[in-house]
Amino acid sequence: MSDDSFIREVEEELRSDRLKSFWERFGTIIIGGAVLLIAATAATRFYDYYTTSQANDSGDKFLVALNLANEGKNEEALTALQDLEQNGYGQYPVLARMRAATVLAEEGKVDEAAAAFDAIGADSSVPPAIRDMAKIRSGYVLVDNAEYTEVARRVEALSAPDNTMRHAAREIMGLAAWRSERYEDAQRFFTEISNDESTPSGMGERARIMLELITASGKVASG
Repeated sequence: MSDDSFIREVEEELRSDRLKSFWERFGTIIIGGAVLLIAATAATRFYDYYTTSQANDSGDKFLVALNLANEGKNEEALTALQDLEQNGYGQYPVLARMRAATVLAEEGKVDEAAAAFDAIGADSSVPPAIRDMAKIRSGYVLVDNAEYTEVARRVEALSAPDNTMRHAAREIMGLAAWRSERYEDAQRFFTEISNDESTPSGMGERARIMLELITASGKVASG
């Protein structure tokens, strides 16, 4: 046997011994890590499947409830929405609460609708944007049915210049002020709407009409 062959055999034996020693020391850890990786991957895929399945199921139920409401089957719609509130997944429960309150408003149940929107607006578990939207909806429901102070309590804070809901809040406040014969307040809110360049065109036009009515009433100074 040549020296080179002998050296190679020795090196192979050494590598084999080192590999055996390495495996004896760390083999259990390697196998355990592999099992954990496989389990984690399986759990992630199951969770993704479960959440997607739950979201799809809730989405289907929400669509059914909307169709019932659109068909005028309000009692059936409310039952379906209440079930979704209790058993829905993700954001569908709060969307169901919003739609249920809207159904109550459409039925003319003003106090019940306002209370439902108020509950959403006060619920800290609900995303802030939806809470603000609920306050706006409550304001619109009450604008023809409640005192100015009751409407203001819900939406006045949203009329601030930096609030994304300011246009709707100002319109509600203006209408409530007009109804309560607080003409200067009404003029102020409708002027803010008219002067805000980001006001939606339809709302801006309504504000200008209201300003003309306020001026024509003679209750405030023109301009």
